[in-house]
Amino acid sequence: MHLRTHTGRKPHQCTECDKAFSQNFNLVMHLRTHTGWKPHQCSQCDKAFARRTTLIKHQRTHIGEKPYHCSQCDKTFTRSSTLINHQRTHTGEKPYHCTRCDKDFSQNCNLIRHLRTHTGWKPHQCSQCDKAFIHKSNLIGHQRKHTGEKPYQCSQCSKNFTLSSSLIIHRRLHTGEKPYQCSQCNKASLGTVIL
Repeated sequence: MHLRTHTGRKPHQCTECDKAFSQNFNLVMHLRTHTGWKPHQCSQCDKAFARRTTLIKHQRTHIGEKPYHCSQCDKTFTRSSTLINHQRTHTGEKPYHCTRCDKDFSQNCNLIRHLRTHTGWKPHQCSQCDKAFIHKSNLIGHQRKHTGEKPYQCSQCSKNFTLSSSLIIHRRLHTGEKPYQCSQCNKASLGTVIL
């Protein structure tokens, strides 16, 4: 098993997607993402997890424990992986490179999500219609259109939105901020708001 870390051999293939693993244990843990089985329940809230280690890390959010400190700023984190990702905001490091285009990413999860734009794989299916999405957050926003839920409210005009990103863009109407500048002329825009 150790030699596979050097050879890169991953003989344990997932039958549901294109992922492969060097150890069977990791495949078993991965399969839970497809089945939805989460046997490790938090005793303080209704969240459940596929892995016990993830539950332990989650429980730190309840007690406020943040043992990982950034040496560049005052921020602290519950997970070492979150600290590593955060430190890249200081260094600008983007070690994850897309082999299909010239984009680089600071986090592997962002590269994986980006790769779906090339493959067209949309794993997040709406249970009420035939639409599917690359990102889970897009599915959640879409499902709110079915329910009519608009949980994000503007504190200045009380307008409600289905997505937090739409509220952020809407607030620019109040502040006058227009961060998207045309490279050809002086025109600028707020962005696109989805109600």
